[in-house]
Amino acid sequence: MALHLRKCRIAIATALVTTLLTPLPATAARASSAQRAASCTARSDPALAAQLSRDIRAVLTARRGTVSVALHDPASGLSCTFGRSHRYDTASVAKVMIMEAALRRAQDWGRGLTTWERGKIRPMITRSDNTAARRLFDDLGQSYIARFLNRAGTAATTLNPYGLWGLTRTSAADQLRLLGVLTGTRTRALLGASSRAYGLKQLNEVRRDQRWGVPAGMPRGTRAYLKNGWLPRSTHGWRVHSVGAFARAGSGSGTGAKVRSRMYRIVVLSHDNPTMKYGVRTIERVAQAVHRALGKGRSAVQELTPEDLISEVPDGSAPAEAPAGAATQAPPEQDTANR
Repeated sequence: MALHLRKCRIAIATALVTTLLTPLPATAARASSAQRAASCTARSDPALAAQLSRDIRAVLTARRGTVSVALHDPASGLSCTFGRSHRYDTASVAKVMIMEAALRRAQDWGRGLTTWERGKIRPMITRSDNTAARRLFDDLGQSYIARFLNRAGTAATTLNPYGLWGLTRTSAADQLRLLGVLTGTRTRALLGASSRAYGLKQLNEVRRDQRWGVPAGMPRGTRAYLKNGWLPRSTHGWRVHSVGAFARAGSGSGTGAKVRSRMYRIVVLSHDNPTMKYGVRTIERVAQAVHRALGKGRSAVQELTPEDLISEVPDGSAPAEAPAGAATQAPPEQDTANR
């Protein structure tokens, strides 16, 4: 009997050691590594920064996949970085870059937008029209867009060498900078006031079924300016991204310098998501934590997006490529986002 008990103890101990030594899955290892690197700072409210750091880590500890977060609130000086070294395919968030480059080119040439440019920018942003994006991207040319990115100060954004704008590679920090092109109030702004107002107007009028993501949890009276991207590929599963700027309650309903100075920006990029719904929910949990921290107890005007309202149809921003087990994607030139 004693010998039998001794053998059982040895077997249990061996199993426990084996379990502890088994490597973590790759996605879990990436997530935990990024979580340790997550940090927020705020010159005027270090307690807020510490709490938000904990909240973001808590949200993502329970989520699979690879996620990066970048946040800036000029009112409090709050800045957050999470997974800053990760780079992602942009999917449809590249359309913000394309719009800004078109606005800058018009400024360089000393003119306003042409009727043709306006006819491409608006559907590209508000409906995520891919044909409009491709035509505007081709008209601008990769060399001009690359120069624009350099002017904007991006450090990790590179265009696809084959002209596939939806496969532009980027980071959360760079997407925060590109949002800042529209919200910034620096004297030497990259875009003039009228161009910034026009760009923000397009982001504010994105159609209802594409307004998921970073607006989740935003306080009442807050105005959202956003663009999303959602694309599966054979590597890294679903890319699900959401970028947005938010004008606080009491800052007015316009898009002037005073309003922009009170805007905070949120960027959440992710891949390795098993489904689009999963990625959307991860982004919205992060957004809830941010809005709750900055909203100072005000009730939310937008809750989590119901799962039955989240489509699993890709945004069509890159050529069709069906990952194992994924639904068949539409051809690259089909405007899948307009269904």
